[in-house]
Amino acid sequence: MNVGQNQHKQFDELQATALFCPKCRQATPVRQRLLLFLPDGELHEYLCQYCGSSVGTKKVTQQPDFQLVAR
Repeated sequence: MNVGQNQHKQFDELQATALFCPKCRQATPVRQRLLLFLPDGELHEYLCQYCGSSVGTKKVTQQPDFQLVAR
């Protein structure tokens, strides 16, 4: 793996710690909640820690651990 690929891998899994909440009208700490299991990953929702409003979503895609082999 070269240096460019290594730097790109550092940002595969970012998690927000604070986002703008329109109800509180400021950037607030957030907590993450799992919404759905999808065939290709998971859908998470970010909630304001102060008022509980939804302030964003994140889709985490996962590579399958298996390979299909055609006969």
